[in-house]
Amino acid sequence: MTAEAGRARRGSALTRRKAAAGRAFIAPNLLAVLVFLLFPLAFSLYLSFHHWNMFDPPEYVGIRNYRRLFTGDGLFYRALANTVIFTVATIVPTIVVSLAVAAALNAKVKGIGFFRSVLFLPLVASTAAMTIVWGFMFNTDGGLFNTVLGWFGVGPVRWLSDPGWALASLCLVSIWKSVPFAAAVLLAAMQGVPEDLHEAARIDGAGGPRRFWSVTLPLIRPALGFVFVISVINSFQAFDQAYVLTGGNGGPETGTYLFGIMLFQNAFAFNDLGYACALAWVVFLLLLALTYLQLRLGRSDTEEG
Repeated sequence: MTAEAGRARRGSALTRRKAAAGRAFIAPNLLAVLVFLLFPLAFSLYLSFHHWNMFDPPEYVGIRNYRRLFTGDGLFYRALANTVIFTVATIVPTIVVSLAVAAALNAKVKGIGFFRSVLFLPLVASTAAMTIVWGFMFNTDGGLFNTVLGWFGVGPVRWLSDPGWALASLCLVSIWKSVPFAAAVLLAAMQGVPEDLHEAARIDGAGGPRRFWSVTLPLIRPALGFVFVISVINSFQAFDQAYVLTGGNGGPETGTYLFGIMLFQNAFAFNDLGYACALAWVVFLLLLALTYLQLRLGRSDTEEG
């Protein structure tokens, strides 16, 4: 009994030392999360109930910022409509194109590694710099797109000066930027699909499209859900490409006036950081609700399956 008690005490002491080492190991990470994530979140929530121009002391205004958003600022609903249109117009093509690209890159053909490397070029390039290049291509006079249209007898399109075309141009740039990441996620999911299932479907007479629809798509549904959620978040947070492509005023007739542009204007152009924080929290709650709804729908589909 004495020997067993000694071994138990030594084991308990070793367990405590391991636990202490683990706590010491994660303490810097927890401290970083506290300083760089939780504190800014709490401070932004605090500021959303204040008026602050970043120079004078914050002035408590209660829910006035939120009331102003929903009842006194028509630009909020303009930004909401533009952001929803922008989100829908980018998510659907992004997912469709990413699926096609991932399926093509999943093929076992010679030299496919080179194309997989090219896929990541938009991810490593500066968004602002590449958006400037896109701006030159959208130029009404002498831009690449209007030059190509001219070959077919089509007149010049005012890509960046017409409100509708400006938003369409912004969607095209965002799709180009989003496809590489989404395709990489879907490609990794496709490579995890057991080859035996494809072989069994092939033996049963299923062709390539049928195997993709009946075997691959159901098995990569979690990855599709992840891509959907990330795409929605990125669309609601879009700022850099909109700012560089059409300016910080929301483009012609506020055609590209997104939440990111509105937040930037109120915080740094109008010096009303409290109002900008209120807008940021409204956007956060919208994203939280959309993400929760998507996760619930995805879980329901999984349970039914």
